[in-house]
Amino acid sequence: MEDKSKKFMNPYLAGVLLGFIIMAAFFFSGEGVGGSGAVKDIVKTGVNIIAPDYAEGSNFFRVSGEHGSSPIKTWLVFEVLGLLIGGVISGALAGRLKLMVEHSPKITSKTRLIFALLGGVFFGIGSQLGRGCTSGAGLSGMAVMSVSGFVVVAGIFGFGYLLAWFFRKLWI
Repeated sequence: MEDKSKKFMNPYLAGVLLGFIIMAAFFFSGEGVGGSGAVKDIVKTGVNIIAPDYAEGSNFFRVSGEHGSSPIKTWLVFEVLGLLIGGVISGALAGRLKLMVEHSPKITSKTRLIFALLGGVFFGIGSQLGRGCTSGAGLSGMAVMSVSGFVVVAGIFGFGYLLAWFFRKLWI
């Protein structure tokens, strides 16, 4: 009997479907895909709720109150919610929805979680320094044939390849 608990989608089919998703995003929203903007919109909404006086005095946060709509209603927030819900559904259908930490036998679950958290924090900082996440800069940039999109993807994979040797024990 075949073990379907680790079955993943064909990567070529997944790539084609991702291309269709990017095209649909451009068609329906006029923008590409990306997730860092959603986090920014959620933070802006939180600051406006918790400290409205501070938000009013800040150019960054004041922008979120323009046009009478909440930044939490932007399409990016719904995109990220859809990714989370879709990931849970996909994991459940493939039998991979389990509350566990996968890691190398050479490290502990605690170490894996710490490095995952640090990676997320560095990714968040980098996405703000780079004015967008890898999805927005790379995938959407390449979709519109932007030279910067291709440079970003080459940099991401090149830098990842260089660093992989140092961090390989976290997953091998």
